[in-house]
Amino acid sequence: MAGIAPKRRVTPAARGQRFAVVVARFNEPISKKLLDGALTALANHAVGGDAVEVHWVPGSFELPQAAQALARTRRFAGIVCVGTVIKGATPHFDYVCGVAAHGISRVGLDTGVPVTFGVITALTEAQALARSGGEVGNRGQEAAEAALEMAAFVHAQHSRNGDGSGGGGPRRRRAQAGSGPDRRGGGAPRSRPGGK
Repeated sequence: MAGIAPKRRVTPAARGQRFAVVVARFNEPISKKLLDGALTALANHAVGGDAVEVHWVPGSFELPQAAQALARTRRFAGIVCVGTVIKGATPHFDYVCGVAAHGISRVGLDTGVPVTFGVITALTEAQALARSGGEVGNRGQEAAEAALEMAAFVHAQHSRNGDGSGGGGPRRRRAQAGSGPDRRGGGAPRSRPGGK
């Protein structure tokens, strides 16, 4: 049986931190409730106005790609993904839920920017409504609080390491040798003596 998430110890965001909320348009009335929950949670922890960007995408399947594009900008301390997937009569539900969960997790791991999962996966519309501000809480609010908590954690780790990445999100220290374009100039890889 699903329940309300435990209370988090969330502190206000560090000065200058920005957050993004990516919202799946499919099942829009429920997604709007999740968005409202996320925005309220952010505002309750001193993140509002220009410090929050909201981006809509077609559905939960598209959440990971949008989150990845935003995370790669390095403008955000955290990204909250919200959406609703209601089970129908086909396996489509399983595919969308699997892709959304795996993709959102991968974006956070690949970029180092906290990306949280506020996607409701429900068997019925009534279950989804209960999880979007009803008797079981609001998954958008919970995902925003998780993003705040993880952003504080990442910020603290970078502050301890002295890498100066506290504001908008972690920065890579430097590219690994031979792993891509030269970061000092243009987009072309450096040529190597005797190489091809």
